[in-house]
Amino acid sequence: MLREIHCFTKVAERLSFSAAAADLGMSQPAMSQAITRLERATGSRMFERSAREVRLTAEGKALLAYAEQVIESVRAFEVEAARLARPTIHLAYPPLVGTLAARIVRRLAGRSPAIGVELRAAGRSAAARALADGEVSAAILATPAPAPFVTAARFHVTVDHLAVPAGHRLESRPKVTADELGGHVLLTPGTRPWPGLPGRSRLVADDDFAAALDLVAAGAGLLPIPQLLVRTVRRDDVRFVPLEAGDLRITYALAWSRERVTPELMALVQAVQDALWTR
Repeated sequence: MLREIHCFTKVAERLSFSAAAADLGMSQPAMSQAITRLERATGSRMFERSAREVRLTAEGKALLAYAEQVIESVRAFEVEAARLARPTIHLAYPPLVGTLAARIVRRLAGRSPAIGVELRAAGRSAAARALADGEVSAAILATPAPAPFVTAARFHVTVDHLAVPAGHRLESRPKVTADELGGHVLLTPGTRPWPGLPGRSRLVADDDFAAALDLVAAGAGLLPIPQLLVRTVRRDDVRFVPLEAGDLRITYALAWSRERVTPELMALVQAVQDALWTR
C-alpha cells in the first residue's frame, strides 16, 4: 500500500492525475488504478473527479496528513539506513579548530564511497581519554600527544592577542609586548606555561578557552589567545589587545591508536592533510 499512498499524496499536491503521474514516471491509467486500489482498501473516496478539476473529498483531506507522515517516515528511514550503511569514524577536536573539523567532514562526505564523521568537541584531556578508551577513532590534540598515540598532520595556531579584563590598564594599548607581562598572572590552557613569557603561570583546563575567559573577566589573570578565537568571542567584560611575543603558538596534530588502524582512519588522515593544504 505504500506505493498507493505515495500516489495519493502526489495527486493531492498536484490536483491532477496526469501531472502526478508524470512526476512519478507513471502512466495516467496506472495512477488512476493506484488511487482506486487505495480507495477500495480504505473504504474511503479520496477525490472528486470531473472533466475540469480534481478535488480532495472530506475523507481525503482527513487522511492526507497521515499519508504525508507515512511518506516522511519512509524518507527518514531511508536516510538513516543509508547513514548506518556507510562507514563512520568518530573524531574528537578542540572547539578552537572547529572550522577545520567541519572542512574534514565535508571532504569525507564528498568522496566516493562517502565516509561519515561523528564530531565530538573535547578538551585535550577528555579527547585523549576517549581515544585511549576507543570511544573515538582519532583526535586533534595539542602536542606533544600522549606516548601511545601515533600522530600526523601537524599544524600551528598562532597566539597573537592578549585577553584582559574590561577596564584593565592594558586594554587601550595598540599592542602589548612580552616584556610588559612581567608581574602579571598568565592563564595557560594546558599543562605547560607559555614558553618565553615572563610572569606567573596559572594552569587552567586543557583547551578550555571559554572557562579561561571567565577567569580573565573575574580578574584572575591575563590570557594569551589566538586571533582565530578572538573573532568568535562577543562579551563586554573582556578586551583583546594585539600581543607581540615572538613565535608564540599552539601546535596540534591528528592522533590515533596504532592498534585501531582502518581504511577509514587512513582516509581521515588524508582528508586532514588535504584540508590543511587547501584552506
